[in-house]
Amino acid sequence: MAIFRAREVHQMNDVELTENLQKLEIELMQKFGKVSTGGASENPGRIREIKRTIARIKTVQTARSSK
Repeated sequence: MAIFRAREVHQMNDVELTENLQKLEIELMQKFGKVSTGGASENPGRIREIKRTIARIKTVQTARSSK
């Protein structure tokens, strides 16, 4: 799954935002699962980027729902 920047997130429609949010949350849970079982993440910075992208998407969704 790609990491989206703020500009890319703002250009997505509501359906795309929801789909990408679900995919990112699944990927994040897989990464956390691997780390919690004692495995090392091949790219530890990826977890941080996924969390930030999820926050970007949720921020845009909240802003759109308040309008």
